[in-house]
Amino acid sequence: MRQAGIWMSRAERKRIQQPRHRREHVGELVQIDGSEHRWFEDRAAVCTLLVFVDDATSRLMELRFVASESTFAYFEALKTYLRRHGKPVAFYSDKHSIFRVSNENAVSGNGMTQFGRALSELNVEILCANTSQAKGRVERAHHTLQDRLVKELRLAGISTIEAANAFLPSFVANYNGRFAKLPARDKDLHRLLDPRQDLDEVLCWREQRQVSHQLVVNYSRMKLTLKPEGIAVRLRGKMVDIYDFPDGRLEVRWKGKSLPYSAFDKLQRVSHAAIVENKRLGEILAWIKQQQDRQPRLSTIPKGPRRSSQASGLLKNRALRMAEAAKSKSKASRRGRRRSDMVVSAAPAHAPSEAAE
Repeated sequence: MRQAGIWMSRAERKRIQQPRHRREHVGELVQIDGSEHRWFEDRAAVCTLLVFVDDATSRLMELRFVASESTFAYFEALKTYLRRHGKPVAFYSDKHSIFRVSNENAVSGNGMTQFGRALSELNVEILCANTSQAKGRVERAHHTLQDRLVKELRLAGISTIEAANAFLPSFVANYNGRFAKLPARDKDLHRLLDPRQDLDEVLCWREQRQVSHQLVVNYSRMKLTLKPEGIAVRLRGKMVDIYDFPDGRLEVRWKGKSLPYSAFDKLQRVSHAAIVENKRLGEILAWIKQQQDRQPRLSTIPKGPRRSSQASGLLKNRALRMAEAAKSKSKASRRGRRRSDMVVSAAPAHAPSEAAE
């Protein structure tokens, strides 16, 4: 390759990122991203700060501490943003799976994520940056916040996500007063919310499921049995909508009408390997360790939406209830057991370990 003149050194392969002018209006482009960091230093575990930065002024429009980046976390942050500022023209994000479908050749689905579907209903555009340098305003805000905000939280003696979120409004006001720029034009492009739209119904996880002949709807490894009364009797073989809300509620609807149901949990252990994104690896490992400490058989990664930022509800609480039941059962079985009853033997040197298998 050197002889043919094809080879390029690492320095020559670096792309030149030329600066881009700011947008002229407030609310024309809002950059969003999450920063995973030890915000509470050694006083608490690692968490994520969701940051909304206006491109025209570098103002912090919204900050929110969450356990990790998830669709439910962005739904809650977006709801606060919309009620405080209104609807911007567009959001600018990275290529996280929350904002963009990675597999462009996917057979099922409409090529739109749950977050993208919500923004489409709100008439707000979502743009994805090809590089981190392209959304440099929010990236630089991360570096500043990881220095200044960490010190402010330490001086205030804050070590929980709830207390930190209550502290953020005063910090944002002080930060914007010192570092925000003036826009090139005074017009604010934020639009008022449509009073006919219910934000709770727009900012939720939606999926469609088919009703079986037994009036059963399968969702997230649960059987939702519709009550055989009223309109539900005529829904055999038809599609219904599942509304999974950030506050923990779960509704089954047909043409906007909520249907009564009873839930049967069929949670089983998943034996195949789960695909985990890099940005959610820390939270998944912490969750796995917590479940392994309680009961090894329950150390599974649930499918469907991530529920770290969802309030307590049917789906979030069931795994905890099963873990507590398994823990009490294992304690009862070990009671009265003597050390002499245990048989300890070493595996042959040539035998493969379970981890290797």
